[in-house]
Amino acid sequence: MSLRNRIIAGTISLVLGSSTLMAFLGKWEGEGQNVVYADKLARGLPTVCAGITRHTSPYPVIVGDYWSPARCAEVEKLVVRKGQLALADCLTNPDINQDTFDALSSHGHNVGVPSTCASRAVGLINAGRIAEGCHALAWGADGRAVWAYVTDAKGRKTFVPGLHKRRLDEVKLCGASL
Repeated sequence: MSLRNRIIAGTISLVLGSSTLMAFLGKWEGEGQNVVYADKLARGLPTVCAGITRHTSPYPVIVGDYWSPARCAEVEKLVVRKGQLALADCLTNPDINQDTFDALSSHGHNVGVPSTCASRAVGLINAGRIAEGCHALAWGADGRAVWAYVTDAKGRKTFVPGLHKRRLDEVKLCGASL
């Protein structure tokens, strides 16, 4: 049975939208962002609530629109659940715990689940090397920071200290109970 099906069936003790994950996303994505804004780190991508964009929302996300706290909560729950189920499709190690799942979920929420699934971190975690996989959320095999850069319209990469701090926080959460 796949990890996704085990989560849905309740045969594995991983919770979708755990309180830890929702608080973590609130910390890094910003709580109370009820007016849609152009996210500078995402090249102006309209963003609202806790990181909801047109790529994840069932509703249009238009700069300047106001979203009520109730709508934010509804869509955040939907987006997180959908992202975690997609993440579960690429996780093959049944021994991951809630902290690791939440850290990977945060990473996927920020950079996109397909990118997280294709990451070195998930490859290591699936291979049973969970501690190394957690470390790989922020650090490459060469010791350089990863997942902490933005690319501008001219293709130039810029290191963003705030993104690296988030990656380090994900590493800490990922390995919290190891």
